[in-house]
Amino acid sequence: MSPPTSSPPTDRAGTLRIDRLQVAYGRAVQALRGVSLEVPAGRITAVLGSNGAGKSTLLRAVSGTLALHRGAVDGGGIALDGIPLTGDPARAVAAGVVQVPEGRRVFADLTVEENLRAGSLGLGRRSAAERRAARDRVYELLPVLAERRRQAAGLMSGGEQQMLAMGRALMAEPRVLLLDEPSLGLAPMMVERIAGIVQRINAAGTSVLLVEQNAAVALRIAHLASVLEHGVVRLAGTAAELAASDEVRRLYLGGSESAAVGTHRAKLGRWTG
Repeated sequence: MSPPTSSPPTDRAGTLRIDRLQVAYGRAVQALRGVSLEVPAGRITAVLGSNGAGKSTLLRAVSGTLALHRGAVDGGGIALDGIPLTGDPARAVAAGVVQVPEGRRVFADLTVEENLRAGSLGLGRRSAAERRAARDRVYELLPVLAERRRQAAGLMSGGEQQMLAMGRALMAEPRVLLLDEPSLGLAPMMVERIAGIVQRINAAGTSVLLVEQNAAVALRIAHLASVLEHGVVRLAGTAAELAASDEVRRLYLGGSESAAVGTHRAKLGRWTG
């Protein structure tokens, strides 16, 4: 997988800002404590951290799905291009924020094409021609979906289901795509394919907030990155800076791979900065 050769433009809509966000589950668990980070328009921002750090909670807050998990924002705010997001998932999608949840969660009994059609439900203002155009763009980006368009999603491999989940989200033509552990459970070769797809989605104009435990892959494709620990942003900067950090290498990258990632990103410092 090759990195982009230039930085995507940043003058288009799609800047997501999270400002001093606090999230609690019930009255007992404070999951996020004053989290602030930005996903600039046309960029990939990665969020790293171990299990329980608050990564998925962050995405739930942005996508407005916290209430489904008995959580609530109790401080701070989230805005897309300066417009506050309300905590309602339908309004978040209408505003241009769409999430691909962890574990893919495709509709196993529906065909690939039916799954994609489901991605445009709730966008009634669009004509049939506009929906077909969105579908054709997904097929162009992900040719395997076009090849399997009449196949039941449950018969696809894990990697293909991940592609389908991403394609379904793209049917809504989001300005910001939220990805929750897209490499989870996939073989290394498929992880690289998924990473390349994320880069192409971003190069086509969609901002990406990427939550990943695979730090090596995340730092290789992201422009900016933050590390969450126990609901607090512990480190933040360009992906190159975090890849070169001894602490990140020790906690999230392994041995020789960490050195390779650090060298690779150092060469790309001017592009990511």
